[in-house]
Amino acid sequence: MRIVLSVIAAALLTACTSQPDYREETTPPPTVSSVDLQRYTGLWYEIARYPNSFERNCTGVTAEYVLNEDGTVAVTNTCFRNSVNGEKDVAEGRARVVDGSNNSKLKVKFAPAWVPFAEGDYWILALQDDYSASLVGSPDGKYLWILAREPQLESGTLDALKERAKELGYDMAPLEMTVQSQQG
Repeated sequence: MRIVLSVIAAALLTACTSQPDYREETTPPPTVSSVDLQRYTGLWYEIARYPNSFERNCTGVTAEYVLNEDGTVAVTNTCFRNSVNGEKDVAEGRARVVDGSNNSKLKVKFAPAWVPFAEGDYWILALQDDYSASLVGSPDGKYLWILAREPQLESGTLDALKERAKELGYDMAPLEMTVQSQQG
């Protein structure tokens, strides 16, 4: 039941009014100019995030993306409750590219197809040239993540992604570092 509730909570990103926003800017931030979804797919480790209800007490968080034949992306989010050896929670969803965004703006849904208005914004705000790290967020400032291909991110890259987030108007004070296992 907990995983069902987690999935529903994640699906209602845009409907959640209790989630604070950490971006004072009202103009939507620019995204990267284009994303090669084939290169973007695969396993990503969550390095840092804004606090949110559906990841409360989550450690060892990963997201795995698989490109579907219809152009959508299968999303599998995994977290371990309270420690990297804790209870495993998995949420599965689907993302679709927003038309005209060159694959840099997606809408993610973890709820059944029949549930309306349950998509959340997944905007790729920064991306390393080699697709080794990414800054992802929602334009309203409620959500922000730093992702990497390895469980640990080199401090220079982490600092650069944080700086880019600040340039885009995101507050860095609430950003939480995600506990990850040392193994990848």
